Amino acid sequence: MENSVVLIGSGPLFGKVKDTLNDYGVNVIPFAAFTLGDVRAVIDVESGMTETKKEHLVQVERLVASTVPVFTSTLHRTATEIASWMKHPERVVGFSPLLLKEMHIVEVSCPLQADQDPTWKQNLLFWTELGKTAEVVGDEPGLVFPRTLALLVNEATFALSERIASAEDIDLAMKKGTNFPFGPLEWADAIGIDQVLAILTGLYREMGEERYRPAPLLKKMMYAGYLGQASGRGFYQYE
Repeated sequence: MENSVVLIGSGPLFGKVKDTLNDYGVNVIPFAAFTLGDVRAVIDVESGMTETKKEHLVQVERLVASTVPVFTSTLHRTATEIASWMKHPERVVGFSPLLLKEMHIVEVSCPLQADQDPTWKQNLLFWTELGKTAEVVGDEPGLVFPRTLALLVNEATFALSERIASAEDIDLAMKKGTNFPFGPLEWADAIGIDQVLAILTGLYREMGEERYRPAPLLKKMMYAGYLGQASGRGFYQYE
């Protein structure tokens, strides 16, 4: 089972990551189906309820060898906080699971508990073996690309809520004005409104700054189940 990983999570992002890993020839074992065995890594893409995430990570740590790296989504929490739950914090690597198939790099972060550990970077070999570049960034919720994108989406959502422009016009302005391949609201629908909200909520809780306060419309869309492409409706309608 050397080329197998345990995948923790649920929802559309779980499916996207599972399909991407399968495309790279990795055998994916859902956490619910895993009992005991040798695996290459644990990959956690949960970004919702903290207690559920913590419970699953503590459970899986008991089932795998102490040398198995744990790649955990830090869209909502820091790697340092997540590592504090673990018996072996040096195995924890924060990462962004968003657009894993499309992007050539994988953003990763090192928890404070492992910043002096000479073996920590060996965990990153998992991604290089898949042909990805593991880019180490600061340990904050959302890392770099997801954080920047979430802030763009948030401001665009405020503009939409205040009726400054329609969703189509906001996206068109950003594509034409900045040469972005997609507008911020199109991006939001692609990665999931729930993921955008998780990033903003994590940043707002961690930093306490007004610029990270999620737009109320994002929360309403989350409650309504309008999560974007995966649910058939977000800022746009999908068949």
